[in-house]
This record gives sequence, C-alpha cells and structure tokens, in this order.
Amino acid sequence: RLFLAQQHLITSIHQKRSYHSHNFILPTIYTSPPTLYNMFKLALISALAGSAAAFAPAQTGARSTSLNSFSAEDLPGALAPMGFFDPLGFAEKADEATLKRYREAEVTHGRVAMLAVIGFLVGEKVEGSSFLFDASISGPAISHPGQVPPGWAAIIIGAIGFAELQRAKTGFVDPSETSFDNPGELNADYYPGDIGFDPLGLKPDDAEELDIMITKELQNGRLAMLAAAGFLAQEAVDGKGILEHFSS
Repeated sequence: RLFLAQQHLITSIHQKRSYHSHNFILPTIYTSPPTLYNMFKLALISALAGSAAAFAPAQTGARSTSLNSFSAEDLPGALAPMGFFDPLGFAEKADEATLKRYREAEVTHGRVAMLAVIGFLVGEKVEGSSFLFDASISGPAISHPGQVPPGWAAIIIGAIGFAELQRAKTGFVDPSETSFDNPGELNADYYPGDIGFDPLGLKPDDAEELDIMITKELQNGRLAMLAAAGFLAQEAVDGKGILEHFSS
C-alpha cells in the first residue's frame, strides 16, 4: 500500500508540472513569436557588427604616419653594413611617441648641420669680397657671428624664430591641448620632418622612393653633423678657418 501511495503521489506531481507547463510556460514562449520586423532588426545589427569587426583592423593599419605604425623596424635610414645603428639602445627603450620625437630631432639637427657646413665654407670663401656688411667680416667662421652688426643679428634671430614657429605649428600639439607631463607631443598624423616645405616638388609619391629620399637626407644630415662638430672644434683649437687649413 505504501508503495502504491508513493506512486500515486509521484504521478500527481508530474501531472501538475505537465499542467503548469502546458498552460503557463509553453503559451508564454510560443504565443508571442518574433515578428518579421524584429527578425530584420536582428539581422541588420548582426551584419553591422560583423562589418565593423572586419574593417576595424584595416583602418588601424592604413594610418602609416600614425604613432601606432611608427616603429624602429620600419624606420628609413638604415643602410648596410651598419644596419639600424643604435649601440646605446635608445630606440629599444623608447615608446612610439618618444621614437617619433627622436626622429624629428635627428632630421632637424641634420638639416641645420647641412646649412651650417655650407655657411662655414661659403662664409670663409667670400670674406673680404662680399657686398654684405661692407666686406668687413673676416677670420674663421666661428668668429663671424660676433662681427655681425646688432640690427642684422636681430633679423637673423627673428627669421630663425619664425621658421621654428611654423615647424611647431605643423608638427606639434598645441601646449594648451596636452598635459603638462607630456611636453613636445607630436600630432598623430605628422611624419617627422614633413613640414610641407617642398618648393621644387621633389617629394616622390611612391612610398619606396620616398623612403630612399628620406634615407639620403638622413645620411647627409648625419655626415653634416659630424662635419660641423669637426669644423667648430678645429677652428676653436687653432683659430684658423677651414679653407685655410686646406690651403696650408
């Protein structure tokens, strides 16, 4: 009897569960099927999500001049047999923003050095025969700045300041728009050295040719920095001009 009572109780419970399932749970699920409009919205959202996921990596990789793609492995300027010459590991220790500033500094110093080397040689060659300053400037080139009249010195300093201001506007983030602990931040779309000054239209459109030209400029700038340092040291030691050394 006890066994029959247990079976009767179990059967009653299953019947109640079946009754509740058929009368409350199942109607809740199936009496409100998704409409065609809801299905269309779901398909559209899924398609847009898939499109965004597919195109996001391509957008990141396409920004060739952004900080995200600026790395030591991609930098032009490395030539055999030295390759990427960085014995002190500055590039290895630097993040992308710092590496970008390093390259900006190298290009700028190289350009200044190339102008300085030309100035050394031309300034000493035309001394005593130039129409400027009544041909009164003479001696080694390191002594020429002290012989320039004060008014001209102000003009030269003003011209240098104007050029640096234009470079800062082109390449650097406005100080009011960056944090105090991140000075000298470069614009994300700025490539180091590309200040937009190309009056002769020499900049190539092809990426490989552009890398070759950048490498040539870097190599000439590096040589010029060594040459300018040598000129300064040599003239400071014996007080003779560079051309005078060649003729003696």
